[in-house]
This record gives sequence, structure tokens and C-alpha cells, in this order.
Amino acid sequence: MHSKSNTPKKLPRVCLGIYLLGALSLILYLAFRLCVPFADFFNGTVGAFCRRLMAYLTVWIPFSFAELLLLSLPILLILLIVLAYRRYCDSRRSVLVFLGILLSLLLSVAILFVWTFAAGYFGTPLAEKLELERKKVSKEELAKTAAILADDLNTLSDAISFSDSGSSTMPYSISEMNQKLLDAYDRVHAKYPFIDTFYSKAKPVLLSEPMSYTHITGVYTFFTGEANINVHFPDYTIPFTAAHELAHQRGIAREDEANFVAFLVCMESEDSYIRYSGTLSVYEYVASALYSADRELYKQSYASLCREIQGERAAYRVFFEKYRDNVAASVSQSVNNGYLTSQGAPEGTRSYNLVVDLTVAYYRAIFLS
Repeated sequence: MHSKSNTPKKLPRVCLGIYLLGALSLILYLAFRLCVPFADFFNGTVGAFCRRLMAYLTVWIPFSFAELLLLSLPILLILLIVLAYRRYCDSRRSVLVFLGILLSLLLSVAILFVWTFAAGYFGTPLAEKLELERKKVSKEELAKTAAILADDLNTLSDAISFSDSGSSTMPYSISEMNQKLLDAYDRVHAKYPFIDTFYSKAKPVLLSEPMSYTHITGVYTFFTGEANINVHFPDYTIPFTAAHELAHQRGIAREDEANFVAFLVCMESEDSYIRYSGTLSVYEYVASALYSADRELYKQSYASLCREIQGERAAYRVFFEKYRDNVAASVSQSVNNGYLTSQGAPEGTRSYNLVVDLTVAYYRAIFLS
């Protein structure tokens, strides 16, 4: 039996405040989409402050708070249902009040997205900021870029340890890796001040193996300010993935641009394994594009790799076979594709591969011209 005296008769004031902030956030979001200079200004000032604040609130937690929230969702839903039944089910008005409160909670997440991350999708493209000429890439340019990366990989392989399975081994902990990446971000910031630098860290996901079925190697959760990484994937993917998610944490929203910033960061590192991770990860993107453009040139590129690098790639194919085809991957791909398309990336999940254009433009400016 419900007591009418205990039943809320109207929305709490805090909910009304959230609705007003939601309306302001919608205006801001539309302004981002319509005005590139405003998106740049907001992303580099208010957005940067909000991202730092969110990161500082959770960086001290030794595990992924976002993962904890996700795992707690069933319990939270049960508690909501119990609360709704006990306090908001005695009249139509109380039901509407409850729905209004629930909507304000969901709106809070959207508000956080606008104030922390959204502007990055609509600002000046990274190629312009780096003064790179981004244009259609020929198969010859792909082959030349792949050759440069392959040469670097062959040189780096001398300093890398490989297991009997062919996979390389990261020679330090995730904590040490984080510090090396932060040092590299400091050096990148000195060259490109728009790439922010502050104390943070990439956090391992506890359920990394189940996450592997979704083909997700990392995710930035703007609502907790955390860069989360899948540590079940082969070691060589982890530093590059961490650098990618840390790029998102610093306002580099577009996926191809986060990939390229991750590459720049890895190349700035004094650590051989981090440079190896960045070089091999980007080589795979370039080699994939080369395979589509000219299989004979791809074969020549692959043949130029030393035995250790070929072994690394073979070991990855063996690892990935278990996770290649499944429902979780299909759903994850569809959701991510829809999200990226809604944020001004018509290529959807294919936008990750556009790092090839940036990489070729980068090496064109240095070596290929």
C-alpha cells in the first residue's frame, strides 16, 4: 500500500535545472555543427577543462569506473524498478514525475557528451592543423609508405623480444607504459600545442577477453573521463591503443585523427617497444589499403618484412580467428557505425582506416615529394 503523503507531486528542482542545461547543450551542439571556429574554441577551452576535470575525478580509481558502472547496470535497473513501484505507482501524476526524473538522468549523459567531447567532431581537421596535404592516394604512394614503415619495423625488431608463438612481448607493466606514453605526449605537445597534455592513464578492462568478441581494443568513456584498453589483445596492440584512447581524452574525437595522433605519440617515445607498436599498427592499415589497391605490390611489401615481423602478424591472425565472426562483433560494429555516422563521419567505422591518408600525407611531406 502506497502512502500519498510520501509520493512526490512534482519534479525536483534539480531535474528542471538539468532540462535547462540540456536546452543550452542542444544549442551548443548545433553551434558546433554550424561553426568550425566556435567548435575549435570550445574544444580547446571549455571542453578541455571539462575533460580534464572528468579525468581527474576518476584517475585515482585503480580500475575502470566505467566498467564497474556497466557491470552494475542490472542491479541499478532492479533498484529503479523497486523505487518506481514503492513511490511512483499510485497515480498517473507520480508515474509522470518518475519518468521525468529518469529522463533527466539520461539527459545528463548527453549533456556530458556535449560539454566534454562533441565539439571535437566538428572542428578544424587534423590535416589542416598539421599543414598536411590530404588528397587521393595512389597505389605507388601506398607502396612507398609501406616500404618506409617496413624498413622501420625491421630495424626496431632487433630490440624486441618475441615468444615461441611469434608474438612480441611488452617488457614492462601497464603502469610503466602509461608513464612512457605521457612523456611522449609531452614531447608531441611541445611540437603541436593543440594536443593537450596532462596527467592521466589508460586503464585495463577487467573483462578484456569477453570484450575481444566485440573486436573493441579500447574505448574512451566521456561520462567517466577514462581511457579504457583491452589487454587481452596481443601485446603489440596495447601501447598504440592506449595512445589512441588518450588522444580521445585530449579532445581528438575523429577516429582516423586519433589513430594518427597515436602514431605521432608512439614515434616520439624514447622506448623501442612503443615505437614498434605504433609503426606496426599503422603499417597494418597501410598494408590493408595496399592489398585492396594492388595485391602484387602488397606481396612485395610483406616479403620485405623480416621473419620476426611476419611471425608477429601470423600470430595475430591465429589469435583473432577465435573472435572473427560472432553476433557481439556484428552488433558492436553496427552500433559504432551508427554513432560515428551521426557525428559527421559518413564513412562510419571505415573512418579508422582513413589514417592511411594522413600517414601517406605525412611521409609525402617528409620523404615522398
